[in-house]
Amino acid sequence: MMKTNNNNNCLTIFLEGRIDTNNAPQVEKELLAAAEGKTDVVLDAEKLVYISSAGLRVLMKLRKSLAKLPMINVSRDVYDILETTGFTELLDVKKALRQVSVDGCEVIGAGGYGTVYRIDEETVLKVYNNNSQEMVESERLMSQRAFVNGIPTAIPYDTVKVGEKFGVVYELINAGTVAQFITAEPDKLEKYVRLFARELKKFHTIEIDDALFADKKQYFYDITKTLGKYMTAEETAEITNYIDSIPDCKTFLHGDYNFRNVLLNDGEVILIDIGDAGTGHPALDVAGVSIVCNYLKYTHLPPEEIRRLLGFDPELTDKIWYFFCSEYFGISTPEQVKQYTEMLTPIMLLDIVCHSLRRYAELTEEDYLVRVNGLVRGRLLPAIRKNIPLDF
Repeated sequence: MMKTNNNNNCLTIFLEGRIDTNNAPQVEKELLAAAEGKTDVVLDAEKLVYISSAGLRVLMKLRKSLAKLPMINVSRDVYDILETTGFTELLDVKKALRQVSVDGCEVIGAGGYGTVYRIDEETVLKVYNNNSQEMVESERLMSQRAFVNGIPTAIPYDTVKVGEKFGVVYELINAGTVAQFITAEPDKLEKYVRLFARELKKFHTIEIDDALFADKKQYFYDITKTLGKYMTAEETAEITNYIDSIPDCKTFLHGDYNFRNVLLNDGEVILIDIGDAGTGHPALDVAGVSIVCNYLKYTHLPPEEIRRLLGFDPELTDKIWYFFCSEYFGISTPEQVKQYTEMLTPIMLLDIVCHSLRRYAELTEEDYLVRVNGLVRGRLLPAIRKNIPLDF
């Protein structure tokens, strides 16, 4: 009898051994019986060593009865058969992931999303805190497609498992972050910040038409909808109308462009951590730099945590923001910097609200009300009501 597991209305069917002419009729009978009446079925092929054309016809019959049919933990040999016969186009096939150990490996970086280990002289492994294979695979694909589209990212190799967690193996780049260069060479602060700004402006000339890179405005719409039950209809409409006013673009956005996510290697810039990448108006990226320079150091976080998040001395942020704006916008006076800062403030606050809600898996009603009364009513709505147009 075929092994199955029913979890949260998702039926997993475990395929084992060989499926060929000799046993295909019996496998078909058991498969269709197990899946009868089910709408969410997954085939786990970890122990499947071979499947013939007779077995493939069985899978086809099952596939026709379902809206989708994922097949996971597929060995290299079985995957080759599925790919050659075109079944990778019919089924959502995922190869079995190789297991990698990080025991004894040097930790070369850690952050909110995961920990980076040096595996050998040529590769590093990023192990993610979020235990979602889909999310990890999405970041790998984003890095790959961004690279193909001319974005200088670290080259990803494959997705792996590390114990119960998932990770991605990347090329090892002997480079430092812009934040590290700023700390190590404070006398060259302006040089590094202007380079950081110039590169962002260059990236904002690249357009990407790829469904994998989502429209970042939709993220704002979704959060506004989530908060809607805690706001008046008029408040929700104000925020929605402001989001509507942000021009639609297919411009590449890093999504978390900060001084710790930009590497410098012999004057060349390489982007890392692009799991939040998408498309939209460049202001959405620039507002993220504004969070770094104009918000973080005024939070209630411990000083050492603020410094860790920035990657450098918080006292430098005013100078950094001035040099950044001067280079990115082509301006030169403090008054002009203030004008652009106020222009970007509603987007900056929208971004802060989004991160504030996404950071926690579960929020109570009280948590939502605190954020609505503090960030939304206290800061976001007043900034929107200034009616400063986004004109760059």
